[in-house]
Amino acid sequence: MSHSTYNKQWDLCQTELTDLLEVEIPAAPTKPEKDKIIAFQTVAVLYVRYIQIFRRMEECYDQIVHPQKSRVIRHVLDGVMGRVLELKNEMVMLEHAEFHFLDDVLADLKLTPSDIEMPIPKYFINDNSRSLKEREKMLGTIVAKMGPQDKMESKDLITMTLEEAIQLIQVHERARQGRLRTQLMKQLREEEERRRLAELQNMPELDNNVAATRIQKVWKGYSQRKKTAIMRAEELIFVGMVRPPGPMSLKKTPQALNKKNAAMRRVVKEDNENEYQQALVSVKTRLRDVEGPDIRENMQDEIRQWFIEVRDATGKFPEYPDVEAGGSATIFKKLEPGDGGEKTEEEGGKKGKKGKKGKKGKKGKKEKGKKGKGKKGKKGKDDQEEEPGWKMQPSNFMGAVSESCHTYQNVWQKKEESLNFKQKHDVELIKGGKRIELEDEIRLQVDTLMREELKNLKLAVDRDKGAKGKKGKKSGKKKKKKGGKKSGKKGKGKKEKDLTVDRTMDSLYEELVREGIIVRCPKVHMEEFLGEFNYLGTTLRQSNIEPMPSLADVRRVITECCILPLGSSAVHEKAPHIKSVLVCGPRQTGKKMLVNVVCTETGANLFDLSPANIAGRYPGKAGLAMLMHMVFKVARALQPSVVHIGNAEKTWMKKIPKTDKSDPKRLKKDLPKTLKTLKPGDRVLIMGVSKQPFDAEVKGLCGVYQRLILIPRPSYPSRFVIWRKLIQKNNGRLAEALDLSSLAKISDGYTAGHINTVCKGVLTEKRIAQLSRKPLVASEFVPALARIDPIYSEEEEAFRIWYGKTPLGRKRAKAAKGDGDDDGGKKGKKGKGKKGKKKKK
Repeated sequence: MSHSTYNKQWDLCQTELTDLLEVEIPAAPTKPEKDKIIAFQTVAVLYVRYIQIFRRMEECYDQIVHPQKSRVIRHVLDGVMGRVLELKNEMVMLEHAEFHFLDDVLADLKLTPSDIEMPIPKYFINDNSRSLKEREKMLGTIVAKMGPQDKMESKDLITMTLEEAIQLIQVHERARQGRLRTQLMKQLREEEERRRLAELQNMPELDNNVAATRIQKVWKGYSQRKKTAIMRAEELIFVGMVRPPGPMSLKKTPQALNKKNAAMRRVVKEDNENEYQQALVSVKTRLRDVEGPDIRENMQDEIRQWFIEVRDATGKFPEYPDVEAGGSATIFKKLEPGDGGEKTEEEGGKKGKKGKKGKKGKKGKKEKGKKGKGKKGKKGKDDQEEEPGWKMQPSNFMGAVSESCHTYQNVWQKKEESLNFKQKHDVELIKGGKRIELEDEIRLQVDTLMREELKNLKLAVDRDKGAKGKKGKKSGKKKKKKGGKKSGKKGKGKKEKDLTVDRTMDSLYEELVREGIIVRCPKVHMEEFLGEFNYLGTTLRQSNIEPMPSLADVRRVITECCILPLGSSAVHEKAPHIKSVLVCGPRQTGKKMLVNVVCTETGANLFDLSPANIAGRYPGKAGLAMLMHMVFKVARALQPSVVHIGNAEKTWMKKIPKTDKSDPKRLKKDLPKTLKTLKPGDRVLIMGVSKQPFDAEVKGLCGVYQRLILIPRPSYPSRFVIWRKLIQKNNGRLAEALDLSSLAKISDGYTAGHINTVCKGVLTEKRIAQLSRKPLVASEFVPALARIDPIYSEEEEAFRIWYGKTPLGRKRAKAAKGDGDDDGGKKGKKGKGKKGKKKKK
């Protein structure tokens, strides 16, 4: 697409944001909403609208090549992203559930599920591509020094005796010779059969006209049948009963061409950015040379004029403002001469000030007491009005969004860019920003000069008064320094002890790689986690049936809880802080795959603290403390980082099997302590993975992991998508004879991992070579499916029961019964109070 297309898309997004700002920041305060269903619908509609803006804004930021526009869009994009996460948090608090079913909202807004697919900004990787390449290069160098890993190779080797090996070779050689002999004998038999038939058949000679008529008859019948088949196929494609055939070359598809065009625009964007960075330096240098002397002279003249005005008004020279107060910047706020005089008088007459302050302090206390009494008296009425109902929490991102909207309206909305076809930077805008920076730099230089000049003037005019002023200043400064030292000592006491002060970050990183704590993450994108939208979620809930989330819902929640906060530091600092996530579900559902997806999409480091991985490493309490310190020190320094803990349930199991020698309870005490040290801005996420969470203590597990994400078995629509995509991924062809609907139906209970194993087993190199002559049939996949144990409904029900015991599950069950959290809390408090009174009596 062209520059104008993306500019129009940006304008449309800004218009929609302006409309949303009017809704979210109303002129009059809104009343609390008592109906939770209406409240959830309100938040859900805002959530969907913000996701649509987020999708368009992300595309604009990725494809707009103008460097100054990109900075404004990035500011808006981070604000919209953060607002989406805030609304998600509101929805979780309202419904007491991680997954939300928005099919009714989509129907009302006339949208499709693809319109609310949560995007992952490409700038997470593109803007940090250099650092990621350097880190990958360093990791590869360390792994190369370590050499081949014998442990991994020894697991794959099968040991056997010499006799067994000779016997195995003989069996395979005899089988090979037998296949060759069979093929040769088959050819000989076919040749003999052809000779025999030729001898038996004495074909009579035909007239040329008769022979030509027969040939025409056969050919016309064949050609007509072929035309009829083509017309029938075209009609079925037109009606939508059959999928249109894929292109012969994937490079010429519209999707491939669009990707190629997008990659070219990113290259142009990078070139424009480099030119913009060079222009920032050159424009500032030019301004300093051309306008710098005039700015300096004007500042000095204004300050000297201020000296004279204050001297004429008060009879003495003023005190020069300190650097902390802003220096001469306070003078340029057009203060009257009397203001300077009042300041000097206040500084000189400290005794009068103290008296006034004492009186004011007493009055202030009385007034505060009166206000407090008034509030206490009215407290009951205010609480009764404010308590019932739901009210939107204040947002940390609306300020950034509104500021960017004003910037767009004032600068870019009506800007004429007909001559800027290549979308280069605007020099005038650079001058406006750099002129302010230059003024600040020159002001600091002028302040030092004018302070000396003022000092000399005071000494020349009034030596005695100047000396008194100096003594007062020195005593004041000493007191401030003492106070600063005390506060500094208190702050140092709270800091953690650094166990690796004498070591560099590179040495710590190398040690963790050598010990197998930092591992290389396989490149897996979110698109590869296949699944379809749940179209009946709201309908089932209206029938009092709690539906299981779809795999598309899992994708959205992982993106919101893990990827978006980790990818953007601006979002992580202000968004609801999520320190840890537990991904749980049956085997082969893609739990570890999602950990790899988070690392791939954000460019995060992967630390493996699974019990099996750290077994035998860093023994003892001191060793464990050193391990945790090193891991989280490196994770904070090289953020974003993901700390993966496999088999997370073992840490909180009541009884550990005697066969398990990995000591899984090793992290039970240190992990909660480490979580407390993570603050907003530390882009470090702990991701636990569990296939048997019901074996652990619910209190301990839920105390460490803030969010619990349950991955269900694939539903029928998801299985249909998984079969289609995985067959194509393994070089299979989707022919008409392949009944994917039946395959999706009979594979109920099988996960994406199971289906992938089946596809790899069926689509061998030999079978792929035969696809042109022998198309795939659904029956070929059935024997391979039958050899795998599916996930039965009883196992899924166990996960559902366990999730109902978690804090969020209990809240949802309580809300479903009609007992709100607030009402329950009030009743509990009242009951406790009554019991306490009875006991006292």
